[in-house]
Amino acid sequence: MSSVSYQISLSYNQIRELVNQLPFKDKARLGKELAKQTRDKELSRLLESFRTNEIEQKDIDEEVEIVRAEIYAKTKKD
Repeated sequence: MSSVSYQISLSYNQIRELVNQLPFKDKARLGKELAKQTRDKELSRLLESFRTNEIEQKDIDEEVEIVRAEIYAKTKKD
C-alpha cells in the first residue's frame, strides 16, 4: 500500500477554527504536542548558547576535582 501526502496552505485563523471543532481530548493532546515542540526548540536554543570550543571536558573535570577537594578540606576542619 502506498502512502499519499497532500499539502494545503491554511491561515492561522483557519487552523484555529479547525482546532475549535476538535473534541476536548484532541485539543488537549494537540496542546501538549505544541508545548513539547516549543520546549524542545527552547532547550536546543539554550544548549546552543552555552556551546563553546574554548574549554574542554578535561579542564572541567580538573576544576570540579579542585572544588571538591576544597569542600572536603573545609568539612574536615569543622
